[in-house]
Amino acid sequence: MRKKLQSIINTGIPVIAIGIVLLVWQLLHVGGVLPAYMLPSPAKVVKAFIDDFSLLMQHMWVTLLEAFAGLGIGIVLAFVTAVLMEHFRILHRALYPILVITQTIPTVAIAPLLVLWMGYDMAPKITLVVLVTFFPITVGLLDGFREADRDAIRLLQSMGASKWQIFWHIKFPSSLSHFFAGLRISVSYAVVGAVISEWLGGFAGLGVYMTRVKKSFAYDKMFAVIFLIAIVSLLLMKSVDGMQRLAMPWKKDNKE
Repeated sequence: MRKKLQSIINTGIPVIAIGIVLLVWQLLHVGGVLPAYMLPSPAKVVKAFIDDFSLLMQHMWVTLLEAFAGLGIGIVLAFVTAVLMEHFRILHRALYPILVITQTIPTVAIAPLLVLWMGYDMAPKITLVVLVTFFPITVGLLDGFREADRDAIRLLQSMGASKWQIFWHIKFPSSLSHFFAGLRISVSYAVVGAVISEWLGGFAGLGVYMTRVKKSFAYDKMFAVIFLIAIVSLLLMKSVDGMQRLAMPWKKDNKE
């Protein structure tokens, strides 16, 4: 009973905080402190969301398709790269600095080049998503491999286990929590990366929708799509939490 009450409190506090922010925002509009041409009221944003709901859903599915395609490719590449870097130290020394350097390049600087090279279809969007999701997962896996139980590794070595057996039974399970931590970051990056790439050209997607409503100065619709992106990102992060509980039931048991 106490755990359920604590869970309700933990869930309720953020909801109440968001509600207070929206209420203050609306009251500032009613009082004339915030002019509508600078910042639309929450009521107008909700109305814009309802009015354009079907159109938003059409654009959202395109963005999600790009995000999931890029995220899937990024996960596969990150896993292969992390495993190779773990088993071959020379690759780790050669590739790790390059991975770090790639993260210093702004996403908005890469996107125009990808559009120039690949056109306005899905290819540049998916490529950009791969680039922004690859690094957190790779680094998370590498950290998890390094934190594997050394005593367990030595035990398996004394029993004649191969490197791949040690990896599969010790290093891989120890990397799961780090993998899901990186994946939690990457799912939000995937949606944002897809939207940013759509700003620079495309035929459909939430980024294309944002560009069109911005040109028409429909800021209520602009905020509606911003809130939609935030909601989708939060739902994806929550889905990663659910996947982690299924993949790591022992972690839940330890908490209990």
